[in-house]
Amino acid sequence: MDAAHLSAVASALSTDARAGMVTALMGGTAHTGRELARHVGVAPSTASEHLGVLQDAGLVEVEVQGRHRYFRLAGAEVASMVEGMLTSGAGGAPALPKLRPGLRAARSCYDHVAGVLGVALHDRLVALGAVEGGTLTAAGHELLSSRLGVEVRPSSTRPMVKTCLDWSQRRSHLGGVVGARLLSCMFERDWLGRVEEHPRELRVTDAGRRGLADELGVAA
Repeated sequence: MDAAHLSAVASALSTDARAGMVTALMGGTAHTGRELARHVGVAPSTASEHLGVLQDAGLVEVEVQGRHRYFRLAGAEVASMVEGMLTSGAGGAPALPKLRPGLRAARSCYDHVAGVLGVALHDRLVALGAVEGGTLTAAGHELLSSRLGVEVRPSSTRPMVKTCLDWSQRRSHLGGVVGARLLSCMFERDWLGRVEEHPRELRVTDAGRRGLADELGVAA
């Protein structure tokens, strides 16, 4: 990222409305301009202008389906950058940032799990020797395959394992290909569901509590 691009990104995030839109998209879901307008409390026409600025800065992308335009973050790297900014912006205060209890417990950070559950998954996989030094070990491949039926394949566009500093917990949660595949698996198994009123918030189901405890030794 050169100086001009950095300046454009900083400028794009310099208003509460645009920053609020980007934060709303951190769950990995796509939303229309009207939905984002309601979320940040501005008129649809104003939201359209803000979204144009975010597009120009490379922070969001749009997908057209029929008469609707859906906006989403422009990739996992944008989500990681925003998560990092949230972490650094909180300063060195000893108290953790205030957050809805549900969001603190489990939320999606683009396409992987954050919050208390995300940190617990990361720590457990490290303890089991599945993740070591930022890589998925042979034991990790075997564990995910045998216990969860998850096959993880390398990607040319993102790391296999990436640890993200969780801004609400000040500890690492698991991103990268492995983090994304785990979240996808937990949705497929109905271990997790989204909270309709707060799409970024994740709800652990009864099946999820049993599965996480039995298969990974994680309490949720």
